[in-house]
Amino acid sequence: MRNPAFDKTLVLIPARMASTRLPNKPLADICGAPMIVQVARRAQEAKAGRVIVAVDDQRVFDVVRDAGFEVVMTRADHQSGSDRIYEAVQAADPDGRMEYIVNVQGDLPTIEAEAVRASLRPLDNPQVDIATLTVEIDMDEDKVNPNIVKIVGSPLSDTRLRALYFTRATAPYGEGPLYHHIGLYTYRRAALQRFVSLGPSVLEQREKLEQLRALEAGMRIDVEIVDSVPLGVDTQADLDKARAILASRSL
Repeated sequence: MRNPAFDKTLVLIPARMASTRLPNKPLADICGAPMIVQVARRAQEAKAGRVIVAVDDQRVFDVVRDAGFEVVMTRADHQSGSDRIYEAVQAADPDGRMEYIVNVQGDLPTIEAEAVRASLRPLDNPQVDIATLTVEIDMDEDKVNPNIVKIVGSPLSDTRLRALYFTRATAPYGEGPLYHHIGLYTYRRAALQRFVSLGPSVLEQREKLEQLRALEAGMRIDVEIVDSVPLGVDTQADLDKARAILASRSL
């Protein structure tokens, strides 16, 4: 189903070559196409908005262009994906006509189209600045894993939270569900502009979580609860798993 705000939405996919654990990650082959092209295909399948890949390397630029996707070259010295997509937004939409910016990480080649669409839903509330996704944690070892970011949120409905905090710790304390944050963000354009204009915040630097900058500045983040965590490709084992998943989908 096409997003009703399709003509006002940009889906930006930041891709950077400087990965230490998996060199040249955006160009890694997955079922006959570079990973970054597979991510762009998933974003296009979501029918959420105009899809643009933001790159910092000519090799990635060329493969994305040759695959038929829109691509923007950005600076190589950006500190975060948010900075990269903001540069791309300014280049792709200098007149400011686009209202919503979806940031799909460039290492999610198996992400479901529904997850991309779900990230737009909290912005139906005009008070929300940024939307993101979460999944309820069902494995005890994940609850104490500092590599799995947890959302502390106030329930708004069966499928939505208002984010109060993000942490690598096991939180909140006591009985009840814990939620695994999925790092896919959708911004109002003005919120993205404000976010990148802010300097790194105290809690952001302590937790090493960029989204805390927005909360510390008083911005509102609402969270849509979805069914599964998309596979992020950071290692060779992740890459092998992504290849198996996409191969099974094509059967």
